Amino acid sequence: SSALGLKPQHPLLSAVPSSPTAAPQPPLTPPAPTAAARQLDELLADLGQMQSKLAAAGQGAGPPARPKPSLDHMLDGLTRDLQELGITAAPAAICASCHKPIAGKMFTALGEAWHPEHFTCARCGQELGGQPFFERGGQAFCEEDYHQAFSPRCAYCAGPIREKVLTAMDQTWHPEHFFCAHCGKVFGDDGFHERSGKPYCRQDFVALFAPKCQGCERPLTDNYLSALQGVWHPECFVCADCLSGFGSGSFFELEGRPYCELHFHQRQGSVCHGCGRPVTGRCITAAGRKYHPEHFICAYCLGQLHKGTFREHGDKMYCQPCHDKLFL
Repeated sequence: SSALGLKPQHPLLSAVPSSPTAAPQPPLTPPAPTAAARQLDELLADLGQMQSKLAAAGQGAGPPARPKPSLDHMLDGLTRDLQELGITAAPAAICASCHKPIAGKMFTALGEAWHPEHFTCARCGQELGGQPFFERGGQAFCEEDYHQAFSPRCAYCAGPIREKVLTAMDQTWHPEHFFCAHCGKVFGDDGFHERSGKPYCRQDFVALFAPKCQGCERPLTDNYLSALQGVWHPECFVCADCLSGFGSGSFFELEGRPYCELHFHQRQGSVCHGCGRPVTGRCITAAGRKYHPEHFICAYCLGQLHKGTFREHGDKMYCQPCHDKLFL
């Protein structure tokens, strides 16, 4: 039956005289307020259900053949008729969404009352009755839309973080997404090291970015020395020939490598052929060899030799008399 056909069938309305010329009737005793209110609640519930069905149908049924009063108008008419009979019908609550009386089922949330179909997600519009919801700024959201709109985002996958959140490097992460940028392992008790906005485990950070020793080319992690435009493990900064350390603190450089004094002069060819020690001051060069002046002597008589007055035999130097005596 249509909404218009409900009004004359209501027992409260049919008891009203239809014409002033009708035979006198004994006065109608109105039902008790509690019974009338109960009947009104039942009627309002039926009308509310019909209103929901009509709203769901939308425009599919096409325009009516003639104008019909709205359900709101019908409810107002019923309320006025009951008031004429001395019955005050107060609704159970007012819907916080549509601001209309709630006659049937009611949903209470956020300190307000709602028609069940009107308590919906503020983002997607789906009904929230019977399922978890989240409140933000006085509005209700379904779980998915709340996380998409308000949960922190993971710096790795950009997805919302629904449960545990890890904060590092001024960003938020899913715990399982905060791992070494090189090897992909989740960080343990050693923590992490940052480089160019990326996290690394200690092992990879040292291997990739720590300075390398000039001697052994391994990473430097503790004490080191700076010398020859590079850095060194203290135990690696030794003479490149004899591997002895520089106890005096002084060393000689040749082609980017450190040497002790002896091996530096040996490589330079500046070692005395007589004593085998470096020649650092005055030097005598003879037969392609260098000598301290005091060590340039005759191998037989040990007399001092002078350039131009000596003879060579084998790898030794002789004065003229000794050479002639020994070899002529």
